[in-house]
Amino acid sequence: MRERGESLLELVVAIALMGVAIVAVMAGLTTTVLMSDIQRKEATAVSTVRNYAEALQSYVANGHYVSCATTYAVPGFAVPEGFTAKVVSGSVQYWTGALWLPLCLPDRGLQRVRVSVASTDGRAGQTLDVILRKPCRVEDPPCT
Repeated sequence: MRERGESLLELVVAIALMGVAIVAVMAGLTTTVLMSDIQRKEATAVSTVRNYAEALQSYVANGHYVSCATTYAVPGFAVPEGFTAKVVSGSVQYWTGALWLPLCLPDRGLQRVRVSVASTDGRAGQTLDVILRKPCRVEDPPCT
């Protein structure tokens, strides 16, 4: 009785199909891991930019308002590892009574600044506009 096995061509086709299937599954897993990393970084960026904006508003409200400021920094703000937080250069605008302008003509006590948080690998980032108001406390110069 003659025993019949698989031919070489059938084995090559089967291995090729399994290889394609394995590559597809691995590509799907890689994409899932990458998207999960990006989503986690986006969530961290969102919470950090809000925390940075609140810290900036508190810092200014505690007497650190700068008339005609060009930028601000929040001393002691802890940025999560792998992220940077800053006031966007050139983003300070001043309220004229009718509209926001990038020119200080004069500073009426309201400034709009854009804060930005970004991951150092460039995969995630968030920006937020913050309104800073000159504090009107007893120990501050008179408000105009």
